[in-house]
Amino acid sequence: MRISEIFHSIQGEGLLLGVPSVFVRTSGCNLRCRWCDTPYASWHPEGEEMSLEEILRRIRGYDCSHVVLTGGEPMVASGIGELAAALRAEGKHITIETAATVSPQIEGMAIPFDLGSLSPKLANSTPDAGVAGPWRERHEKTRLRPEVIRQWMEAGPCQLKFVVSQVEDLPEIEELLNQVGAVTGFTRDCVLLMPEGTDVESLRERGPVLAEICLEHGFRFAPRIHIELFGNTRGT
Repeated sequence: MRISEIFHSIQGEGLLLGVPSVFVRTSGCNLRCRWCDTPYASWHPEGEEMSLEEILRRIRGYDCSHVVLTGGEPMVASGIGELAAALRAEGKHITIETAATVSPQIEGMAIPFDLGSLSPKLANSTPDAGVAGPWRERHEKTRLRPEVIRQWMEAGPCQLKFVVSQVEDLPEIEELLNQVGAVTGFTRDCVLLMPEGTDVESLRERGPVLAEICLEHGFRFAPRIHIELFGNTRGT
């Protein structure tokens, strides 16, 4: 499996905000988001090939019960199901951070997870043609798959995490929730809105407006604590 990085930090986003976790970042992605904050795992994938045992050995090196499988897009990584199964056998809490364009049924099995951190990509994610070339059309066709999002939500506990650039993004979020439909146990409290930005200034500028939207519509505001603490740097 091609791995971009493995590191120990706190979870900076979502329902498990602040929880110490080991992050396993796979390299490779089926999307090309305009505002991607990990281009070294998506736009320009880099990393090293690691065996399952080597990955597990690195994870065991930290005294930590929470493991986050992230990317890029971890669900396109060869062997991701085997890795998740091994982590489950060791009693780890597994979060999978995914754009939810790939089914949780993979490699002939239902991938085990304790939290599906689903980040469906809104229209604000589509890159400019001049930068992305043919990836623009591929991204636009692939970025939203409501039926796959529902599969994840029915398979286990999930959060929906949206990057919001402006107030005008809200109707797209509401439309997607309507397309996904009601899922037992899932409420609007599990929908998190996160301001677009990879620096503290941008997050603070967009944050107050987004907080008002959350108050009005019953969504949860999602800060990016790791940016506040460490900046947009690798290994955090």
